[in-house]
Amino acid sequence: MGERDTAEKVLEDYNDVFADIVNVLLFEGKELMKEEELSNAKDKSQYKAENRLHEQERDVSKFWSRGEVRIALCGLENQTLIDKNMPFRVIGYDGAAYRSQLTEKKKRRYPVVTMVLYFGLKPWEGKRSLYECLEIPEEIKPYVSDYRINVFEIAYLEEEQVKRFKSDFRFVADYFVQIRKNRDYKPSKETIRHVDELLKLMAVLTEDERFIEAQNQSEGGVKNMCEVLDRAEERGKAEGRAEGRAEGRAEGKAEGRAEGRAEGRAEGKAEGKIVAYADVGLTVAEIAEKMGLSEEEIKTVLREEGILKE
Repeated sequence: MGERDTAEKVLEDYNDVFADIVNVLLFEGKELMKEEELSNAKDKSQYKAENRLHEQERDVSKFWSRGEVRIALCGLENQTLIDKNMPFRVIGYDGAAYRSQLTEKKKRRYPVVTMVLYFGLKPWEGKRSLYECLEIPEEIKPYVSDYRINVFEIAYLEEEQVKRFKSDFRFVADYFVQIRKNRDYKPSKETIRHVDELLKLMAVLTEDERFIEAQNQSEGGVKNMCEVLDRAEERGKAEGRAEGRAEGRAEGKAEGRAEGRAEGRAEGKAEGKIVAYADVGLTVAEIAEKMGLSEEEIKTVLREEGILKE
C-alpha cells in the first residue's frame, strides 16, 4: 500500500469522523450512527478472473452494530478523479461483502452500503448505475438487474450540509466548497482534533505538500486551519524571497555581461581611433585633444599596441 493510499484513509478511519460522514451525508445530520457502535471490517477481498486470483481493497469499511446485532457494513471510497467504471468497482466490493456473509455462523444478514466521496472541482460526469455502463438490448432489459451507486460530490455540498459536520471532516468539506465557489479559501479558527491525519489527507487530495510542511515546521504543531495557512504563506514568502534573490543575482550577472560587452566595444572603438590618429602622424598631445583624454591615457594605449616605445 502506498503512502498516498494510506494518507487518504487514516482520517476517515477514526470512528468519530466515519460516523460523522455517514450521519451528515446519509441521515441529513441526525446522529443515528454512534462512534462507539463502529468496529473495523475486513477491507480486502479476493476474486478469480482469467484463472488468476486477484485482490481488491476498500478504502475504509466499518461494521455498524448495536450490542450483538450487526446493523450494516458501511464503506467509503475516495475519488479525486472521475472513474467511469465506478459502478463495477462498487458491485465488486459489495458482492464480496455479501458473499462473506454466507460463511459466517451468524444467521442474521445485514445490508452493505458503499459511499463514494468525490473531491473533484468539476461535477461528477461518471456513471452512477450499472445500466449506464452497459449496452442492453431492450428485449432482455427487464431481466437485467440495475445497481445504483451513492456518489457524494463534496465540493458541491450546500453550506448547511457543511455546517452539519462535527468532526474534522468539516474542514475538508469547507475547503473544497470554498475553492469551487470562490477560487479562494478563508480558513476557520476552530480547533482541529486529528491534526496530522487531516493535513496528510489535505496534502493528498490537493497535491499540495505545504499542508504537511506547515505541521512539520511549527513547534508544538498547528491547531487550526488559520495557522496552517499562515505557515504556508510564510514558507511561500521565504521561498519567494530566495528565488527573487537568485533571479536578481542572475539578472545582475547578465546585465553586467551586457554592460561589459558594450563597454568593451566602446573601448575598442576608442583605441582604434587613437591608433588611426597615430598612424597618420598626429602627436600624443594632438590625439589627446581630439579624444578628450589625458596624454598619459593616450600613451598607455599606444604602448599596448606597440606603437609608442619609451
